[in-house]
Amino acid sequence: MILDTAKATLLSPFDLETGKLERVFAALGTRRIDFADLYFQYSRYEGWSLEEGIVKSGSFNIEQGVGVRAVSGEKTAFAYSDEISYDALQDAARATRAIGAAGQSRKTRVGRRRLPVPLYSAVDPIGSLDSGKKVALLERLEKKCRALDPRIVQVMASLGGEYEVVLIARADGHVAADVRPLVRLSVQVIAESGGRRETGSAGGGGRTDYSHFTAAVLDDYARRAVAQALVNLEARPAPAGTMTVVLGPGWPGVLLHEAVGHGLEGDFNRKGSSAFSGRLGRRVAAPGVTVVDDGTLPGRRGSLTVDDEGNPTQRNVLIEDGVLRGYMQDSLNARLMKMPVTGNARRESFAHLTLPRMTNTYMLAGSRDPAEIIASVKQGVYATNFGGGQVDITNGKFVFSMAEAYRIEDGKLTHPVKGATLIGNGPDALTRVSMIGNDLQLDSGIGTCGKEGQSVPVGVGQPTLKIEGLTVGGTA
Repeated sequence: MILDTAKATLLSPFDLETGKLERVFAALGTRRIDFADLYFQYSRYEGWSLEEGIVKSGSFNIEQGVGVRAVSGEKTAFAYSDEISYDALQDAARATRAIGAAGQSRKTRVGRRRLPVPLYSAVDPIGSLDSGKKVALLERLEKKCRALDPRIVQVMASLGGEYEVVLIARADGHVAADVRPLVRLSVQVIAESGGRRETGSAGGGGRTDYSHFTAAVLDDYARRAVAQALVNLEARPAPAGTMTVVLGPGWPGVLLHEAVGHGLEGDFNRKGSSAFSGRLGRRVAAPGVTVVDDGTLPGRRGSLTVDDEGNPTQRNVLIEDGVLRGYMQDSLNARLMKMPVTGNARRESFAHLTLPRMTNTYMLAGSRDPAEIIASVKQGVYATNFGGGQVDITNGKFVFSMAEAYRIEDGKLTHPVKGATLIGNGPDALTRVSMIGNDLQLDSGIGTCGKEGQSVPVGVGQPTLKIEGLTVGGTA
């Protein structure tokens, strides 16, 4: 049914039957290339934002087009058009054919194709609620935040929805399609007391429609945003130095995503620029550390029924009990590294090239009670939420700001701290994990990952973690 929907949306209106697509591939000169595909996309986006009790902005956008790609050896030729037509496809194919003469065509043994299992409903989020009710949803969220504490002086909320239909046709005859809904709701509050102002934020979403945002979900977002702002009102200057750091479950997994996950993507390892290059089968983390990337979690923000090369996503074990087991791959890097395709080919749109990217990346749970972990720390910091950060893929060095953190003294949480940054090296930090909690959580559906100018939705997660000897930058 999904393939029928995609054909009806992307091929039939433009009189593009299978025979015409075959002629486009013929124009590419497929005997001289290793891989070629056509990526058709139709997307509708909307966004609403509320501030000071009124809707400050609303946007709606429709985008459609097709990308034509051919790969020979390490070289990729790519052209795209925002017009879907046979003539535009032929023009793009002729432009792409300039890939060069050094073809690497060869016979390749291909495993038995798995049929994709739909991970979300082919629903249109934008049509799931009328405009008045979307505005009312934002207004309810604002009222809930203000009602929680009189110190909340400002509330900013935003709502977004996306309906995307893609169809991938490959030169090997494989055709795949996906209908991808996506929604997100975010809220930020400002609390003021004694002349001091602090912020808090929360939100979430997934591959569903606006019915996801029930009264209970709105209550949770409001409570978390307000609680964070009020905690930060009481925060003291953060300590500085080398110390034990405990990371809370869920969203703090963004550190794992940035400091470790990108280093496990195939392109960086093929080029030898990752700190994990050439280390398959070797210990790269403490015993008990198992990291997976799983694009098959139903309804999650980072999940895809098929990736952007038409391959079903899968659960890939990257690090198992501290030992490096694999990388995330698209077709180009998998072929050149002589490794399996893992369903991690992703692109921002038809106008972008495919790259190996993460989907939902998280660390599996251990056996320790989170309270036991905190009680084991003499002096340290407990971080439950992170803000922005920077990572150097070549060496794994990272700097992250803590949006919400607490001092640990003699095994107890004492007071919140402000202005703390976490400084370290991703591969090194994994070897310093000394305790792993039994409370694995995934984030609420807010992650967006950037790479080479492309942004895609992702998920992160982890249990409570105790990491020894990290550098904390503070203001105290």
